[in-house]
Amino acid sequence: MISVLSALLSLATAAAFAQTASAPMTVRIAYITQVVERAPPLSLLDSIPADEGLLGARLAIEENNTTGSFMQQEYALADAVVPQGEDVAAAFKKLMAAGQTVFVADLPAAALLAIADLPEARDTLIFNVQAREDSLRNADCRANVLHVIPNRAMLTDALAQYLIWKQWKRWYLVAGKGAGDTLYAEAVKRAARKFGARIVEERSYDGGSTARRTDTGHALIQKQMPVLTQGADYDVLVVADESDLFGEYLPYRSFRPRPVVGTQGLIATAWHRTHEQWGGTQLQNRFEKLAQRPMTERDYAAWLAVRAVGEAATRTMKADRASLEAYIRGDDFGVAGFKGQKLSFRPWDGQLRQPVLLAAARTLVSVSPQEGFLHQRTELDTLGFDKPESQCKLKR
Repeated sequence: MISVLSALLSLATAAAFAQTASAPMTVRIAYITQVVERAPPLSLLDSIPADEGLLGARLAIEENNTTGSFMQQEYALADAVVPQGEDVAAAFKKLMAAGQTVFVADLPAAALLAIADLPEARDTLIFNVQAREDSLRNADCRANVLHVIPNRAMLTDALAQYLIWKQWKRWYLVAGKGAGDTLYAEAVKRAARKFGARIVEERSYDGGSTARRTDTGHALIQKQMPVLTQGADYDVLVVADESDLFGEYLPYRSFRPRPVVGTQGLIATAWHRTHEQWGGTQLQNRFEKLAQRPMTERDYAAWLAVRAVGEAATRTMKADRASLEAYIRGDDFGVAGFKGQKLSFRPWDGQLRQPVLLAAARTLVSVSPQEGFLHQRTELDTLGFDKPESQCKLKR
């Protein structure tokens, strides 16, 4: 009788275990962004997607669930699109109250710091997929934030390596008046010092008075640009115009026939619609099927953040924030980003190491790091702030 009872108990235990084992583990991720007013694009060929960033996260959730179906895992995305002028911190707290602890933050720097510094956010993991500020990787770094989007120093270092490789060492810098323009220009100057280039002349330009939408706008621009770029001789014209107010007017209108690089012309970017190497075409096609438009850099960064969480969950078979973060920050972590090698986060500032694409409007020109720029750890650390340069002190 006892043996029969033991057998029945064993069968019941086995059945309960099987039921538990078959129940999928849910990995929860939240995406948060805010609607902001953006100036109309300079070119009528360009458009500003209303869902930029969000659709990258959604594509990654689909891909994570494809893998998860074989691993007894489910991935769920909660998204919050905060209307312009409303409280981002309040929306963040609402997501936390619903149990969210892993966030993809598609926010500018001020809003990113506002949520990261909340007392309630101490035990969260936040992926920055928009803010490029170098300060966020230095004195303003936060222990609960990882940066997927490249900062300005990474972008300008990537561009500088290519210019040095081409022996284009004399730079003429033209910067706009916007805050982002100033920060980009500072990063350009840093890259010039780092890699041995020389800024032979520096000019500023106020694009606010440009009559670009009038019938005579092109005639005014045709007269202004040669005057703006007349001065010392140079190898390349570097433009800092993140606001996209005047940079597109420089090619073919400069005083000297020189290449234009920077925020317009030849640009440095994490992703570009011309990228097709290392399986990039497959990612481009999957995204266009979902979004009916090309993938942007913010789409890619959000996609990569969600894929990083998926990689950690697959490797650890865990869904809690602490376990996922420990693996993501560890030495064994690597996520495929369709750039020819696995990508990982720098332990000293939380920035994702990654190759940077150098692209023109219709073609991929090169990929940095360039050949010959060596590093004792990985050539990817030649882009941006290396450990000895970093001012970041990560504390939780």
